[in-house]
Amino acid sequence: HAKTLKLLEDNAYFGMRPGQVQLLKQDKVPCLADNAASLALAAADKYTLQTKPHGHGDVHALLHSSGLVSEWNAKGLKWVCFFQDTNALVFRAVPASLAISAANGFAVNSLAVPRKAKEAIGAICKLVKEGDASATMTLNVEYNQLDPLLRSTVNPEGDVNDATTGYSPYPGNINQLIFSIPDYDEQLRRTQGHVPEFVNPKYTDGTKTSFKSPTRLECMMQDYPRTIPASSRVGFTLLEVWVAYSPVKNSPAEAAVKARAGNPSHSATTGELDIYRANGNIFRHFGAQVDDPLKTSFNGIDVELPPRIVWSPSFACTLEELTQKVDFEKSAVRVSQRSTLVLQGSGIAIQGLDLDGALVVCACEGAKVTLKSLAVKNKGWEWKHLEGEGEAAASEEEKMRGFRVVKHETRLIEFKEPGEYVIEK
Repeated sequence: HAKTLKLLEDNAYFGMRPGQVQLLKQDKVPCLADNAASLALAAADKYTLQTKPHGHGDVHALLHSSGLVSEWNAKGLKWVCFFQDTNALVFRAVPASLAISAANGFAVNSLAVPRKAKEAIGAICKLVKEGDASATMTLNVEYNQLDPLLRSTVNPEGDVNDATTGYSPYPGNINQLIFSIPDYDEQLRRTQGHVPEFVNPKYTDGTKTSFKSPTRLECMMQDYPRTIPASSRVGFTLLEVWVAYSPVKNSPAEAAVKARAGNPSHSATTGELDIYRANGNIFRHFGAQVDDPLKTSFNGIDVELPPRIVWSPSFACTLEELTQKVDFEKSAVRVSQRSTLVLQGSGIAIQGLDLDGALVVCACEGAKVTLKSLAVKNKGWEWKHLEGEGEAAASEEEKMRGFRVVKHETRLIEFKEPGEYVIEK
């Protein structure tokens, strides 16, 4: 807690006001040593119990006990979004998902992506109570439970890919959730935020008699739909992976092993490059000429390095805002593969751009900056591999990503005073 608070304070809350950030501290629960649920004692002190976190499902109880949800409801706020797994890419998908929640009156909306059969990711399913077709639940089923569930109910073959789509009929749950605050507040008052618990011990062998390490009762955030009335509207939003899901949750070594096995690496390397890919895809969708990515590798992971296009939330949060700032229809926008484009400020507009290098545009509040048929060509920025002496001198962040950004040459357009400015060369 103290380290998190210091990080926020040292970085001026990353642009937010201190009052916008609330930290909630989770308690731990006692560990269980065996199948008989004997309490596990600390190795250094037999009079102290071993403890572990209770799982991310505690977020509901913490939000209830803090009074935050009731406060949000009283202020007229409508939606709360849950995100995790350091999945920064999800913010490209949240605005559209919010609109889907509003249009359908969802109390709960789970964001999901297509998944391959037997892929190690939970699945969104509609469960129907045997003997009562009116009793249903739409919720996440963990991947290790899905296949046996399907075999015992609707499909003796279990979880298999659809012949037409090539994917499982059951979308992958990415644990990004959107709740209606009025509904959420009402349910938290009724349940105090408690969700069903379970035990998931890791055994030493197939006899399942001895734990590898003590386990504990835990709960999951996505099990909240199990606690709400059948009348509540629960749905999901299915999104393509490139626009919604690229978590950073594996070390470089773990990521390289996963990549060699043909699985997503979900690393700091791909987490960053996938942001560039998504932004480039969006530009390309609206008609910009964005060069194809360069095939390369970082940290032993084969990747594609696209043009580096990034913009701040102040520039655009939605696709509609983006098309209001960048004139894709009446002017040409071209970005070469080796280019870097950074846009920061609400008043920036692009009416023609040919970029082959690095361009950074910063506009303070009140500054209206128009790029009109602007051509920029310079040495740009290089995403350089870490090798030899360079690797030894690399920072922790650079080692996690597998590269260092070398800024050879930059065209900086910056306005710190309000006004109207046109840049044509």
